[in-house]
Amino acid sequence: MLDLIILSTHFFICFLISIAIWRGAKDADLHSSSTGTAETGPDGLIFIGKEEDIKKSGRITAKIDGREIVVFYHEGKFHALDSRCYRKTLAYIISDIDGQACIVCPWHKFKITLETGEGLYEGINPLEPSPTPQWQSKGVKQRTHKLTIDNGSVYVCPPDLSVSFDSDYFAEKYKAGGELAMGK
Repeated sequence: MLDLIILSTHFFICFLISIAIWRGAKDADLHSSSTGTAETGPDGLIFIGKEEDIKKSGRITAKIDGREIVVFYHEGKFHALDSRCYRKTLAYIISDIDGQACIVCPWHKFKITLETGEGLYEGINPLEPSPTPQWQSKGVKQRTHKLTIDNGSVYVCPPDLSVSFDSDYFAEKYKAGGELAMGK
């Protein structure tokens, strides 16, 4: 009986930890600027958060006109990308791949550079005498967003939607129907 109680307690604690990780305690949700509640800064830029707060937490998630973006602070630089990658929310684990800081999609294991939004994969050239895997680019897959820092505040430029990226499809799908639309 004691073993059952200990096992149940262990399971419950693991469950609570997984919920805390899944919820992303470091995330914040800003109101959509389409509702008029988002703070607009210099030159039409949209306020994301205070520089020091983002540095402390390492990231912040925000909604800009219904589109979810995530701003990372990594190794002295700020980076902003769409937070949705091919259906799911991006992982917040940053890995160094071939000298580039990348986030890794938890569902598909896609590697996406923070700097450019390029998708990376490891491939070989079968024509080489002894082929060794090397990191290759799939091209830009994830929309990145331009950031501006002014007086300790971090702002993002509204996205230029005249150029399309793979992440746009899922960003728009989420915007239209939330999590339920993503499962379809």
